[in-house]
Amino acid sequence: MIEKIEWQGKILALIVRARFNNEGVNFITDENSPLQVGVLKHPQGFKIKPHIHRASKKIINSIQEVLHVEYGRMGVNFYDDNGEQIGGAVINMGDTILLIAGGHGFDMLEDSKMIEVKQGPYEGVERDKKLLETGGG
Repeated sequence: MIEKIEWQGKILALIVRARFNNEGVNFITDENSPLQVGVLKHPQGFKIKPHIHRASKKIINSIQEVLHVEYGRMGVNFYDDNGEQIGGAVINMGDTILLIAGGHGFDMLEDSKMIEVKQGPYEGVERDKKLLETGGG
């Protein structure tokens, strides 16, 4: 199952629930997204042809990030550009979330371990983030 979190016509996040189990290649982002995210499920013996990714210059105008919860549970709070909370969701063990737009903060509801993927290079908090007063840690 894939859940879309929207606010005022803007997609803030996509959540891939652990129970999403479609066969084959299933991208949750379109081909123009700055971060391509897909779920691939293949049977034993299936082969993906060896390949090399060609270098190409890309212009990225928005930073997105993916969090995959290895174990635990966390609350995700969504914020508008003024720092006002506009929604939330709970992400469970095995779930993956793609954060696309708006602000976000997290509350660990259980001991949790996550894998995070985002565009780089990272330039430090001062250059890469605008901390929200109401956004918590």
